[in-house]
Amino acid sequence: MLGDYLDGGFTSTLRASQTITVRSPADTIDIVATHAVSVAHVDVAVHSARRAFRAWRRTPASERDAALRRYQAALQRYLEPIATTITREVGKPISEARQEVSAMISKVDVMLTEGRTFTADRVLKDVPGEIRHRPLGPLLVIGPFNFPGHLPNGQLVPALASGNPVIFKPSEKAPTTGSWIAQCIHEAGFPKGVFNMVQGDGTTAQQLAQHSDIAGILFTGSLAVGQAIAIANAERIDRLIALELGGKNASIVLEDADLDFAVQQITFAAYATSGQRCTSTSRVIVARPILDEFCAKLTHATKQLTVGYPFDENVFMGPVISEATRQTLLAAQSAALSCGYVALVRGSVVDVPGRTGFYLSPSLLLAPHTRAMVPGYSDVELFGPNLAVYAVGDVDEGIEVANNTSFGLAAAVFTRSSDVFAYVADELDVGMVHFNRSTAGASGRLPFGGTKLSGNHRVAGIFANRLCTYPQAILLPSRPR
Repeated sequence: MLGDYLDGGFTSTLRASQTITVRSPADTIDIVATHAVSVAHVDVAVHSARRAFRAWRRTPASERDAALRRYQAALQRYLEPIATTITREVGKPISEARQEVSAMISKVDVMLTEGRTFTADRVLKDVPGEIRHRPLGPLLVIGPFNFPGHLPNGQLVPALASGNPVIFKPSEKAPTTGSWIAQCIHEAGFPKGVFNMVQGDGTTAQQLAQHSDIAGILFTGSLAVGQAIAIANAERIDRLIALELGGKNASIVLEDADLDFAVQQITFAAYATSGQRCTSTSRVIVARPILDEFCAKLTHATKQLTVGYPFDENVFMGPVISEATRQTLLAAQSAALSCGYVALVRGSVVDVPGRTGFYLSPSLLLAPHTRAMVPGYSDVELFGPNLAVYAVGDVDEGIEVANNTSFGLAAAVFTRSSDVFAYVADELDVGMVHFNRSTAGASGRLPFGGTKLSGNHRVAGIFANRLCTYPQAILLPSRPR
């Protein structure tokens, strides 16, 4: 590959400390790329960004926007090869990968228009003062594997638009997608040092996250890594630590819900991207009078899903990201079954002819009761195609069960009553509530993020520009009486 992107150009790694060889989870014979890793590039990238900060923050917004529009145009030109790379690296169906790149393209539109309203400078009418928004400085963006283009792009764009240089560390599971982002940035003609990319694994991320010249860290990933970043920066109270750490998301299906529609939405929410979305539904809380009918419909829908090679037509689910993930999911399912859960659809290894990938069929389990807590199953984000159903007696019990988790990212409520939805939404301790809609989706024109252990800021969505700046108060001389 082209190498790390440093100070305005791709840099080959002559003295690599290690290499990352990416094999497709859809077919391990397919070697996507090999990337060299250099620990020395960490300092080079950060210092390059620090040198570029003063000039970039003073660059007129119109010029920064023009560069981002050129970046957007490059994404459009390379939509198909980027989508192909995403599918090869992480195994999501090619149609889904194309949607991801399209979302990257549209993100530029949102951030440069509506998103700017949250950081608009203001002159106060009744006070001799102004509110200005200033960039923070060099920002580190650590990308996840599940949306290796869309999620880091949703942080890179507002960071750059707000006048912050960026150091980008792609997921080691999807480094080639990161290289495509760097290529598009390069063709857009950004000034030297404004964007830098360093490949590597957790060790590289750790070195970057502890670097003294970083002004902020925008991380999307697991709870354990997010906690490690927060602990490592405990003394840096001046540093932005923005974390999006996943969820244990619930869908509440009430007695008056349109069951066919609810099943359609929940099936998608649980199993799209092989359940590897932070907003995937992993728990369904169902009113007891409709439990049998709902489970029958959901079981039927789950069994209809097609698992296969992600470049083939009509495939709904590709593989999970690794063999370790597949074994973790199977072990969690076994633990739940041993504790009284009932398999409505049992997840198992899927053999895809001619492919050596990490394929797994969806799992649908029925809990023996609402308090059925199984360590390693009901208390963690499994990040795979697994869904558990819980029966409740009324709305308030449903709310209690939904809130009975240390996460608080997303929830969905299925009911025909807008009043009931409003009541439930007010009681749910989550960052996003969807009314008769799948949890596994979001609008770029709304805030994105959660409560509790799901995160501490809104690292994506419409508030992202605000996250990348700080408000500065300007108090002007008072007029003489």
